[in-house]
Amino acid sequence: MPQTTFTDLCRGELELCGIGEGSTIAVLSQGNRKVDYVDAFLAAADQLGATGFNVRLPAVDSSLDGEDGIWEVGDTPLKGNRPAIEALKGVDLVVDTIFLLFSPEQMEIQESGTRVLLCIEPIEHIEAMQPSVRLRERVEAGAEMLGKAKTLRFTNEAGSDVTYQLGAYPTMTQYGYTDTPGRWDHWPSGFLFTGGADDGVDGKVVIAPGDIIFPFKSYVQTAIELTIERGRITKIEGGVDADLLREYMASFNDPDAYGISHIGWGMLETAQWSILAHDRRGMGMHGRSFYGNVLFSTGPNGELGGPNETFCHVDVPMRNCTLYLDNEPIVVDGEIVVDVLKADLPVGV
Repeated sequence: MPQTTFTDLCRGELELCGIGEGSTIAVLSQGNRKVDYVDAFLAAADQLGATGFNVRLPAVDSSLDGEDGIWEVGDTPLKGNRPAIEALKGVDLVVDTIFLLFSPEQMEIQESGTRVLLCIEPIEHIEAMQPSVRLRERVEAGAEMLGKAKTLRFTNEAGSDVTYQLGAYPTMTQYGYTDTPGRWDHWPSGFLFTGGADDGVDGKVVIAPGDIIFPFKSYVQTAIELTIERGRITKIEGGVDADLLREYMASFNDPDAYGISHIGWGMLETAQWSILAHDRRGMGMHGRSFYGNVLFSTGPNGELGGPNETFCHVDVPMRNCTLYLDNEPIVVDGEIVVDVLKADLPVGV
C-alpha cells in the first residue's frame, strides 16, 4: 500500500472543509517557515480542482509557530497590511500557518464570510489526531448541551470548586475542520468551550501535579491555588510552580491578564496527555484535546466576542476533574459520562 503523504492528508482535510472544483484557498505564511505546509496544501487544492495561492509575509521575530514554547497572542505580522488582508477576505478558505487567533485581522477576515483553518502542529501530531464527521457530531452534541446551560461548575480532589455563570458568550467548537462560512478551526483539535460572564466566575481552581500549563509546555509538579472573584484571579498561591505562573502573568503589566477566559472539555480520544514527556514541538493540541480533560483558561476572550484583549493567554488542561452543567455531571473524574458524547474507540487508540 502506498505511504500516505502530507499532501494526501491535506487533500482529505480540504475535502472535509468543502473545498472542491471552483473553490479558492489562500495559504498564509511568513518568511521561510512552514514551506512544506504551503506546498502540500497548494498541491492538494490543485488535485481537487480548486484555485490556491500563497500569501507570504516577511519574516519577523516570533515564536507563534509553537517551536519555542512562549508566545504572545493577538499581535501578528498581518497587522496593517491592507492588500494582504483584502486578498484573504476574497477566498473561501484561509489556511493560517502563522497564528492569527485573537487578532483583529482574523476577526475581520471571518466577518467577510471566509473560513479560517489554523495549521501549525507537527505533521506527526496532525496524522495522529485526524478529524472525522463522527468527532464533529459528538462535539456539536456537547455544544448543544453547553449552550443551553446556565451554570458550569468543576471540581477536583486537589480542592478546585469554581462556578461559571453562563449565557453571556456563545459556545465554540473545535473538531479539526471547517466547512461553514466565517468559521475558524484548528487542525488538529477536538474540544468545545464557552466563557462565563465577565464578572460571573467565582471560586477556587487548584492546578494539580500532572496538569499542563501552556504556553510553558510543562507538567505542574507542585499544586497552584488560584482564588477567583467576579471573573478575575485575585491570588496565586503555592510552591515554585505558583511562583513561575505569578511572575509570568505579572510580566505583561496588564490587569486584564488576570481575567478568566474560556472553559470547556476535551473530546479527542486519539490525543495524548503524555505527549509532552517526549515531544514538546508544536502548540500543544494533544494536551488541549485529550479525552475528558477540563480546559481552564485565562486572558483574552475576544474570540468569544468579549472585551479582554490582553496578550497574556494561559491554557491549563486539567486531569481527573468533574464537570457539571446545571448540576448534571458531564465529566466525572476525567471520564465523559454522557452517552452521546462518548468516544466510539477506546481512549488512546
